[in-house]
Amino acid sequence: MSHKPFTLDDLRRILLESAGAEEGIDLYGDIDDTEFEALGYESLALLEAGGRIEREFGVSLDDVDLTDISTPRALVAAVNGLLPVDAAA
Repeated sequence: MSHKPFTLDDLRRILLESAGAEEGIDLYGDIDDTEFEALGYESLALLEAGGRIEREFGVSLDDVDLTDISTPRALVAAVNGLLPVDAAA
């Protein structure tokens, strides 16, 4: 289990490991507020990424409806909201 904040770079890595990236999509660009659908990630890919986030960061995303989270910024904030206070700081 990690004791560090969840970052956009962590999310990029997990998305690439779990579902790859569509051709022509630059995950290393300014994607904070780009909807996952526009990035080529639909619900199944987000569920897979969610499972990896849970295992790596020791959080339970059961209370987070991944289908309601539409951007990387929102997902990073939701995960950090589940981390212990010292890790999310």
